[in-house]
Amino acid sequence: MKLVVVSAGLSLPSSTRLLGDRLATATAAQAPADVRVIELRELAVEIAHTFTHGFPGRALAEAFEAVTAADGLIVVTPVFSASYSGLFKSFFDALGGTDADALTGKPVLIAATGGSARHSLVLDHALRPLFSHLGAVVVPTGVYAASEDWGAEGLDGRIERAAGELAALTAGASTVRPRPRKDTFEEVTPFEERLAALRPTG
Repeated sequence: MKLVVVSAGLSLPSSTRLLGDRLATATAAQAPADVRVIELRELAVEIAHTFTHGFPGRALAEAFEAVTAADGLIVVTPVFSASYSGLFKSFFDALGGTDADALTGKPVLIAATGGSARHSLVLDHALRPLFSHLGAVVVPTGVYAASEDWGAEGLDGRIERAAGELAALTAGASTVRPRPRKDTFEEVTPFEERLAALRPTG
């Protein structure tokens, strides 16, 4: 499978990139994968220009293509002001402006890094709603790593559990029904027919 890691880390070395790498390694160990890492730090100028020019530059367009073609996605952001970083949000805003259905039905593992454990709620209060809105299938376990988590018990277990969920979702991605486009209608089964199907026939 094609697995893409989107890392919004800014420093070198980056704990955000490290967490993304560990999640990718754990996922690939359970489902063989070709891993591609996209460092948003290297695309910051092109991301900004996308909003002023109306179209992505060559490197950013290639990153968008990789994300769209991926079978599974790992997204990792540092925490700023109790939320994802502006660079992280801008990348996915620009992607949505290019292809509104790029993440529809795509398995996504959300992760974040921060200086304090109290920011761990960013996973459920910011990241999960964002990717649910974009139509992605977000794995149940998100991974947050505070400074004190590195080398401590617990982080490895969360990484393995989340990676296993992503691998399982990716394997079954073909059975996930994509969200209908705005210009189409989803077939609706009348309630009476659904009720009749549940009644015993004998």
